[in-house]
Amino acid sequence: MRFIFDRNTWQEIFGSISKNKMRTVITVVGVLWGIFIYIALSGAAKGMDNGFESMFETIARNSMFVWAQNTSMPNEGYKTGRQMQLKLDDAVMIQNRIPEVEYIAPRNVRGFFGSAPANIGRNNKTGSYSLFGDFPEFTKIAPKKIYDGGRFINDKDIEMSRKVAVIGERTQKELFDKDENPIGGYFKIDDVFFQVVGVHKFEQSGGFGGDGDIFIPFSTFKKLYNTGDDVGWFSIAAYDNVDVVKVEENIKNLLKNIHHVHPDDDRAFGSFNLGEQFNKIVGFADGITFLSLIVGIATIFAGVIGIGNILLISVKERTKELGVRRALGATPAEVRNQIILESVFLTVIAGIMGIILGALALAGINSATQDIDFPYTNPTVPIPYVIGALVIMVVLGTLIGLIPAQRAVSIKPIDALREE
Repeated sequence: MRFIFDRNTWQEIFGSISKNKMRTVITVVGVLWGIFIYIALSGAAKGMDNGFESMFETIARNSMFVWAQNTSMPNEGYKTGRQMQLKLDDAVMIQNRIPEVEYIAPRNVRGFFGSAPANIGRNNKTGSYSLFGDFPEFTKIAPKKIYDGGRFINDKDIEMSRKVAVIGERTQKELFDKDENPIGGYFKIDDVFFQVVGVHKFEQSGGFGGDGDIFIPFSTFKKLYNTGDDVGWFSIAAYDNVDVVKVEENIKNLLKNIHHVHPDDDRAFGSFNLGEQFNKIVGFADGITFLSLIVGIATIFAGVIGIGNILLISVKERTKELGVRRALGATPAEVRNQIILESVFLTVIAGIMGIILGALALAGINSATQDIDFPYTNPTVPIPYVIGALVIMVVLGTLIGLIPAQRAVSIKPIDALREE
């Protein structure tokens, strides 16, 4: 290993490079371009992955929504166009009959799907806001961040049909004074007094809603608007590592059976499968990462072969010099190691430059995507991947360097001295 730190070794390497500057630069650019493509594409794919990961932080990845529509086929004496209506008992049946379902939350709303929003008032302040009737299970599907001192709807609220509410940040700002603590305060929902038990922080998720949304117990909503056991839609979360598409299909088939809908009627119940969409996005990002790996390695390999060709030409041009060194006592190992070291040196330098340029490109992409609506966050490449790419480059550089190194060792001193 001493030859690596030998000044003469490096003088010979730099001397060889300086004799073929243009060829060396062109070859190094080939390797540099390969690692640059790998870093840039992998980082860009990771930014997309991070963006959707961040977006789905506020909702279970294996979640879906199911709602009732109109039938499109007659069945068991029922005519086409029958309006379906989900019921609370449907949720119990789904939970009991479909073991892949982890959580199910029946939900009702005022202010969406054509319904009028709730009229909210406090003192002389009034407004219209979306009002949701929910169960505590909803937060296990779409977690809500509640400010300190507050809470979300709990089982006791449902059991006792309490007139309590969790309000949004905008609702607090518009109904309460700036320095006033809303927790414990009262306001009216359609002329009925409710007590504030929490303030939620709005975060965009895969569902819908806004910073002014108000949440009350499902049982209270039922009494307030006389909805009985009717349910607007179900928010459902399946267990991890299950086929969410199959779960969605099983749920809809069960609902068809419960409500006497024709088995082939695909319009009676609507659904949106967030888990399926998330899996497609992750698959797309993984595909881009894999493509970047293949393209990057292929380009690096082509560049490294170019380095090998450059060194072969260099060995040919330095035949007499190498012969003199052999005649003066240089061992075959010393000659071989110098050529291999030159190959590895050029490969590593090209790799480091490519990594730096790739990092700068990702920094530029990150800066340019800060304020866009598309979910894209922090495009980066994990350090182990970068180190792994460098290790591969060193290995390739060593292997490709063996070819010109063996060519140099095979030169006989007497033949080299005759070389003109």
